[in-house]
Amino acid sequence: MHSSADVHDAFLIAREREILQMEALEAVKAIMDLYGNEIKRFVYTYMQNPADTDDVTQEVFITVYEKLPEFQGRSMLRSWIYAIAANKCKDHLRKWNLRNRRLKEKMFGHFPILRNNPDTPEEAAIKQHAASQLLERVLSLPVKYREVIVLYYFHDLSVKEIGEMLHEKEGTVRTRLDRAREKLRALLSEERSERDG
Repeated sequence: MHSSADVHDAFLIAREREILQMEALEAVKAIMDLYGNEIKRFVYTYMQNPADTDDVTQEVFITVYEKLPEFQGRSMLRSWIYAIAANKCKDHLRKWNLRNRRLKEKMFGHFPILRNNPDTPEEAAIKQHAASQLLERVLSLPVKYREVIVLYYFHDLSVKEIGEMLHEKEGTVRTRLDRAREKLRALLSEERSERDG
């Protein structure tokens, strides 16, 4: 008996094979349909604002279009696209103008809120508060810890896939995950102590 994750993985592998047989423009459209939303959410974890997220996401898919003929299939197409996205995000964050704008946004307390649609208003308030607290803590981590947490927990990538994407050894990824978890535990514990104390 196969789990739903196995069935989903088999679907993705088959769909990626189909996509790689298409002409470049058609392939990129199919890739955007398949992975566009999750790549955009991933980019948002780096950019933390909608305008830069849109710009970088567009750059990612332009690069996918340009480099698709060079894709050699040593990893899943999804992992390759995530690697492009991570690199584009890092490049974008290096720019001084963006750093300056992000600092100003933090100083003025402007943080976009991620929304979901739970069943009741009470659930909405509870879930949104908990999710925004956790997300805030994740986003406060240094990039090297933030990216592994986001890829592992929010995008369900394996340690091996993350290593391939980031060009890091699996042991390095595991260490970063462990350290990120420790940092998150410490932040949440400290917050709980301040609230209760």
